[in-house]
Amino acid sequence: MDKTIKIFVDAHSFDKEYQGTQTFVRELYVELLKYPMLNIYFGVYSKARLLKAFPSLDASKIITYTKPRFPLQRLIVDIPGIIKKHNFHFAHFQNIAPWQKKDCKYIVTLHDVLCKDFKNQFPYLFRKTRNILFGKSIKVADIKTTVSDYSACRINHHYKISPEQLTVLRNGVRKNPNCRTTEEARKFIWKKYGIENFILNVSRIEPRKNHELLLDEYLQLELAKKGINLVFIGKNSIDVPSLYKKIKASKTIFWIEQVEPGDLEVFYKACLLFVYPSKAEGFGIPPLEAALHKAPVLCSNTTAMSDFAFFQPFYFDPGKRNELADKMQEMLVTPPSFEKLDQIAMHIQKNYCWKRTAEKFYGILQNNMYQ
Repeated sequence: MDKTIKIFVDAHSFDKEYQGTQTFVRELYVELLKYPMLNIYFGVYSKARLLKAFPSLDASKIITYTKPRFPLQRLIVDIPGIIKKHNFHFAHFQNIAPWQKKDCKYIVTLHDVLCKDFKNQFPYLFRKTRNILFGKSIKVADIKTTVSDYSACRINHHYKISPEQLTVLRNGVRKNPNCRTTEEARKFIWKKYGIENFILNVSRIEPRKNHELLLDEYLQLELAKKGINLVFIGKNSIDVPSLYKKIKASKTIFWIEQVEPGDLEVFYKACLLFVYPSKAEGFGIPPLEAALHKAPVLCSNTTAMSDFAFFQPFYFDPGKRNELADKMQEMLVTPPSFEKLDQIAMHIQKNYCWKRTAEKFYGILQNNMYQ
């Protein structure tokens, strides 16, 4: 009997601006592609964009969707047809899956339900459509997964999915072993981007990401007079007009929509301080990535980030404005010791590991193959 497991991965997130689901799919499947008993296919609109994320992937393993003529055509027509044609054992979806199934087990990774818990942070239509699509998808899934204990708890609360039915596939982080030294990184950023002595934030721009709190505290502390710049890296996802106005009014605040993954690592290495003031996350990868590169990290302590207590005492409540300002000032004047940064990086490397998550996922596939 052929024990090869044939799996289809909806990689549609790679057709859009960067988001955390891309990191999850890329890093998980970089590991799973090493498993000889897995025959993995990916579905996308842009084959070129996916190959950029998976340079060594055999192009014959990429199935391209047809140009959409109506909303959700990918889910209603394309994917069910692909599954029927290729006889996949499993199909893996991020957040949203087709509702019709034939001889294929659906795996849904629902990353978060923040639009239900933080309604004022999302547009009305965005909330309503996702509430319906997320709820239907997680309920129809044969294998239900998420990325953090916090998200598991909220999914249970809103959709009545019991803890026994929901598996946590924790996000990991990965460091480039050839990353530059801090001095080399700072020279590179200055030469390529013309920026030095900077505080860094990395995330898509949305109200819940709370960029404006960081910007306001930067201005209040008058850090520009001390030669310190502020850098935001991330594409616009949900408009925050007042934020853009403040950025345009300053010559020391930079907004870069997107950089190469290799350059992002260099930004982490070069920054004076990485600040993550988000109000709500289903997981929160950027502060872990920054800390793995030994950047001093000041992180919000809410929602899924409540798991990141190892950042103490560099941890703050984003609802307390003065707390962020005080800790930013403290960390700039007296940065954490190298020993402390090394301790945090080692903890992250040990506890947020893609290899371990892939092993857990593969075990799920094996256990469900013949059920």
